[in-house]
Order: sequence, then C-alpha cells, then structure tokens
Amino acid sequence: MELSPADVLKIANLAKLHIEEDDIPDYVTNLSKILEFVEQLNGAPIENIKPMAHPLDVMQRTRADNAVAVTTTKATQANAPEVENGLYLVPQVIE
Repeated sequence: MELSPADVLKIANLAKLHIEEDDIPDYVTNLSKILEFVEQLNGAPIENIKPMAHPLDVMQRTRADNAVAVTTTKATQANAPEVENGLYLVPQVIE
C-alpha cells in the first residue's frame, strides 16, 4: 500500500505529531514499507496453527506459594500521616 504525503500528514495529525516538511518523503517511504509488510503477514497461512503462549514448548518455572511474613495493621499504619480508629485519614476531595 503506497501512502501519499497527504496520508502521512493526516496520520501525523491524528497522532498529534509534528513532522517537518523535509521529513515527509522519508515517512511516506517508511510507513509504506511497514504497511506492505503487514499485508505480506496477512497472507501467511494460519488456518491449522494453534495459538500458543510461548514460542518454545516448555513449562514455566514456578516457585512455591509460601507465606513469608504477616504484616499487621498497626505496622502498616505506622507509616501513615494520620490514622484514627484503625482508619486512614485523608483530606476531603468532594464537597
């Protein structure tokens, strides 16, 4: 798909990008090549290919799910600027 300079300027406007006039021909060439590559990828036969989570057929290493520390409310609230009756006090933002 060949883009025109007007197409590139429209894309830049939608993306809120400023492109110098001298750079437009390079953008036209590069973006056109990218779109041609995407068209080439769309032509790949994928009918009998299963989706996969990883390119290699390996199991993920996992660690044991062990609790290592228990944090108490008192210890957590010790870092808060203001606490009252076990609740964090924050400035009012809605009237």
